[in-house]
Amino acid sequence: MSHPISVEDVAFSRFHRLLTLRSGGGSFVDGYVLSIIGIAMTQVSPALGLTAFWEGIIAASALIGIFFGGFFGGALTDRFGRKRIYFVGPTLFIVCSLAQFWVQSGEMLFTLRFLSGIAIGIEYPVATAFLVEFLPKKSRGPCLATLTLLWFAGAATAYMVGEAIMQSGGADAWRYTLASTVVIGVLLFIIRLGTPESPRWLISKGRQQEAEVIIKQVYGPEFSLRNLPVQPASKHLSFKSLLHSGYGKRMVFVSLFWTCSVIPVFAVYAFAPKVLQALHLDGNWASLGSIAITLLFVVGCLIATKLVNVVGRRKLLLHSFLWSGLALLALGYLRDGSSAMILLMFGAYALFIGGAQVLQLVYPNEIFPTAIRAGAVGIGTSLSRIGAAVGTYLVPMSLDTIGIGHTMYIAAGITFVGLVVSWWLAPETNAMSLEDAASLSEASPGLSEKTAPLTRRSNI
Repeated sequence: MSHPISVEDVAFSRFHRLLTLRSGGGSFVDGYVLSIIGIAMTQVSPALGLTAFWEGIIAASALIGIFFGGFFGGALTDRFGRKRIYFVGPTLFIVCSLAQFWVQSGEMLFTLRFLSGIAIGIEYPVATAFLVEFLPKKSRGPCLATLTLLWFAGAATAYMVGEAIMQSGGADAWRYTLASTVVIGVLLFIIRLGTPESPRWLISKGRQQEAEVIIKQVYGPEFSLRNLPVQPASKHLSFKSLLHSGYGKRMVFVSLFWTCSVIPVFAVYAFAPKVLQALHLDGNWASLGSIAITLLFVVGCLIATKLVNVVGRRKLLLHSFLWSGLALLALGYLRDGSSAMILLMFGAYALFIGGAQVLQLVYPNEIFPTAIRAGAVGIGTSLSRIGAAVGTYLVPMSLDTIGIGHTMYIAAGITFVGLVVSWWLAPETNAMSLEDAASLSEASPGLSEKTAPLTRRSNI
């Protein structure tokens, strides 16, 4: 009797393509929301009479919201299912975007962007868990990497749309700029209608009959529960018990490498014109440089997306941290160099950091079991955004007190910390099924194998 084909070995289908678009839309909105404030801030500050404190705290407000959204979104997604929480983010995007049009104070703008950040934080665990639990294993890495690519595409769109609105909208252009997110939020809500619940999550809750109906609906009438190689989760499994069983090191790895990869990126995005001006790029050089660097981030992520299955997760991550860190070191050393050289090094950083960026969503979704997958992604999102928020807030002060050179050296040091952590703890999960990738029995640097039986009993 032949062994039934696993749903992880099926061909990439129209359903998978649509689900990638549905989940990736949240990443696009994320990039747009976090970047658009930098464009609008030139008018926001004088219009609302913002102090330097309020400029920094508003720039970091969405990142602070992501911290809370990630924690709550992951827990809610694991408890109530992927499908219900899938619409929370788009709804918050729509409401907060509309409200920003009528904002009258720094406090109100902070609150609305904080709520938008909560929506973004919720998006990470629900969208990625939803996607990874349906995808064939050969498509898992590239599709999850595509979500990061869409983040940078959203950021690039924010720069282009924001600049266009700011140049043609008059004194209230900043209001239209901040409210422009509502269009994307509405589209995201609409395209997500009709998405089925994850069969893996249903099985983890003992709802096998519902899971089988969805399996047949998605993969065909010849498929059934036999084609989804998972075991029902033990009633005694909990997030805390799994972390103590050996997944704690994996949580440390995800949180640290994610944090080290986002701090310099968010600092650059929030204050790109100011950073470039500190490097003596003024006027058109600074404006065009911001757009060029953003587009190079997209190119870097696109290249990494193509390489994630070719060179493997671990090697891609190590090379990404190494070469992007060297580019930041060069920026610090060449701080008084020519404009062309400065843009070249910034461009090199943008290209090389793409590997670490795309793996932010690949690793946590592959190395944790279904019972805690969304929660782990949520915690990784939250903890990484603490560092990103602090880094974003401190950039203006760092530029004013220790200068651009030392600021770049600090950014390089953070990147090299990510390199060391990844060398120590990063596993290789390329071409593995979700069951094997999330199993502690798979040999990988720095990760314990002593609790493999617990993993095998859990619902991967």
